[in-house]
Amino acid sequence: MPGGVVFIDGEYVAPEEARMSIFDYGFTWSDCVYDVTSVWRGWFFKLDEHLDRFERSCAGFRLTNPYSRHEVEAILAECVDRACLDDAYVKVEVTRGLTPNQSRDLRLARNRFTAYAIPYVWLWGEDKCRDGVDLHLCHRFERISSRAVDQRLKNYNRADLVQGRLDAYEAGCDDAVLIGPDGALSEGFGWNILLVRDGVVSTPDSNVLEGCTRAAVREICQDEEIAFELRRVEPGELFEADEVLATTTAGGVMPVIAIDSRPVGNGRAGPITRLLQQHYWGQRAEGWHGTRVADLLAPGAERRNAANRGGAPI
Repeated sequence: MPGGVVFIDGEYVAPEEARMSIFDYGFTWSDCVYDVTSVWRGWFFKLDEHLDRFERSCAGFRLTNPYSRHEVEAILAECVDRACLDDAYVKVEVTRGLTPNQSRDLRLARNRFTAYAIPYVWLWGEDKCRDGVDLHLCHRFERISSRAVDQRLKNYNRADLVQGRLDAYEAGCDDAVLIGPDGALSEGFGWNILLVRDGVVSTPDSNVLEGCTRAAVREICQDEEIAFELRRVEPGELFEADEVLATTTAGGVMPVIAIDSRPVGNGRAGPITRLLQQHYWGQRAEGWHGTRVADLLAPGAERRNAANRGGAPI
C-alpha cells in the first residue's frame, strides 16, 4: 500500500487500521524502546547494526522482544514489500504492554512488539536535508542526563527535545541542538551533530545516541583520510566552525548552514559536508552496508507482493 504497512498483534495492516491500548505503559510512561533503519533502492542499510542496538535497548530497559532476530528481519522485509516501497523508513518498537488486573508490578507485563514501513522520511524535508538548515542552540532546556536515561539506548523520553524544538520554532529556526548537564554539546531530536574546523570532523562523545549514520560518516572520513574525533565539544565551537552538519537515518548527511540565524562559514554547505553527503548517498544506491529486502522474504513472497505494486490491497 502506498501509505505503508504496520505489523501489530501478529498481523499486517494499513497504518490507519493499527491500534494499541491507551493503557499500554509505552504510551502512559514512555516505557518503550525503538530503532529506525531505512531502505534505499531496495537495500536495508546497516540492518545488523540497527538490530544490535535495538536488542541492547531492549536489554537496557529490561524489555523482552517476543520475536527472534530472524523473525524480526522477515517481518521488516514483509512490511516493506507489502507496502511496495523501494525507499522506506522502517521502525521497530517494543513497549512494556499491560499488566493484569491493573497491577503495578511491571514484571507481569506482556511486552509488545510492533513494526512498520512507510515511504522514506526526510527529517526537515528533502530540500533542507540536502541543502541546509538553521539550528537553534538551546540553553533553556538541557538534554536528559545519561545517568538518568542512558541515551545510547534508543527511547521515547524526549520531553527535553520537544521543548527545545518548540523554542527553535519560536526563534525562527528549523530545529534545536541541546546542551548536556555537564555543559557540553549533546544532540538534537533524533540526530547527531558534527562540526568541521581546520579540516577535522568532531562530534560529541557522551550523552548522545551512538548513531549508525554518524558511524557511516566516520567510515567515509577514514576512507578519505579526513581526521575524525569523538570528544567533548563545547557549545561555542558551533560559532567558530568552518562547517556544521547533522546525521540521521531520516536524511543521511545534512548540512547546517546557520546557528541561531548566524551563517556557518559562507552560509552554504561546505566542501567536506558535500563530500560526505555525496559519498553517503552514492554508496547507498549501490547497496553499501546493505541487505536486500528480497533476500529476507519468505520464498515466493516477493513474487506475490510484486504483483501488488501500484496500490493493491495488503
